Amino acid sequence: MKVWVDCTAAAHPLVLRPIIERLEARGDEVFVTAREYGQTVGILERLGIPHTVVGSHGGGSRLGKGRALVGRSARLARLVWAQRPDLAISHGSVDLAIVSALFRIPSVQMQDYEFAGLQRKISFRIARRVLVPDAIPVERLKRIGAAEDKLFRYPGLKEEYYLADFRPDPAVLTDLGLDREKVLVVVRPPPETSAYHARNDLYGRVIRRLASEVGAQAVVIPRTESQREAVRTLDAANLVVPKQAIDAQSLIAFADLVVSAGGTMNREAVALGTPVFTTFAGQMGGVDEALIATGRLRVLDDPDDFPLRKRETPVGVMHSRDPEPLVEGALEAVETVE
Repeated sequence: MKVWVDCTAAAHPLVLRPIIERLEARGDEVFVTAREYGQTVGILERLGIPHTVVGSHGGGSRLGKGRALVGRSARLARLVWAQRPDLAISHGSVDLAIVSALFRIPSVQMQDYEFAGLQRKISFRIARRVLVPDAIPVERLKRIGAAEDKLFRYPGLKEEYYLADFRPDPAVLTDLGLDREKVLVVVRPPPETSAYHARNDLYGRVIRRLASEVGAQAVVIPRTESQREAVRTLDAANLVVPKQAIDAQSLIAFADLVVSAGGTMNREAVALGTPVFTTFAGQMGGVDEALIATGRLRVLDDPDDFPLRKRETPVGVMHSRDPEPLVEGALEAVETVE
C-alpha cells in the first residue's frame, strides 16, 4: 500500500513519525510532503524523514490563507496524482483533505483541538477516520463534521504515543550553551497567525519578566521570524533563541518550567513530567480542560505568578503509550472502502 502523509506545522512530524515508521515496517510505501512554516521542515530534517516541500503558510489574514490553500492544493494535486496513494494521513491539513476528496483517496485526520473553525469542518467532513483523544466530548466533534461512526477515540494524549520511545539527550543543553545552575524556562509564543488565537500581551509580559531575571535562563522557541526578531531586539543575555530546529523534547525534559501558548508543547511537558503553565488565550479545548481539572496543566493569568525555582521532579519520568493503536485506527479508513 502507498500512503501519503502531509505535515503543515512543526508538531506534525513529531506526531506522525511513529505512524510512518510502523507503516514502513509493515512494508507500506510512505511519501511525505511538507509546508514551509515555522520549524516544520527543520524538524523533518532533524528526524531524518525524507520529504518534499510544497508551498508555505499564507499568513494571518483570511485572504492570504485562502490564496495559500488554493495554490498549495493545486501543486499537491499534481504531485499526488503521479503517486496514486491508497491512503492519506495528516494532523489537520486542509490541503490534504481537499486533494484527497478530489481524487477520492481515503483520508485520516488526527486532531486534539476542536475549536479551529473552518479548518476542522472541512477536514473532518472529508475524512473517513478522525483520530482524537477521548477527552474531547463527542457532541463537540459532531458539530464540526466528525460523525460518530468515523471517530477513533484514543485514551490519553497524542504526545504520550509519539514519545513512547523517547530518551532525553542532555546534548541540547550544551549545544545551546545553557548554564545548568540557573533555572531553565522553555517559552513558546502564541499562534499569532491562527484564527483561533485571541490576541493579548501576556506572552510579551512573560518575556519581559524573564529578561530581567538574572537567576533564570529562558529558551524561546518562536513560530515565526517576526517573533524571533522581537526577542532578539530585547538584547537580553538570558533569553536564548535557537538558530535552527532543535531537540525541543529533550530541552523540555530537562527544563524546570515550561510557559507556553502552544498546545503540543504544553502537553509534551505534561507527558515528560515538567511543570507547565499555559498562556493560551483562545477557547480551551477538551484535552486541556481535563489536564487543568487534574492539575497537570496550570493557567497563567499574571506573569508574576509562576515560580522561578529548580524542579523537584526527576528528569526522565514520563507517561508513554504504544502507538500501534493509532496505526490500526488509521488503517480502518482503508478497510471501510474495501
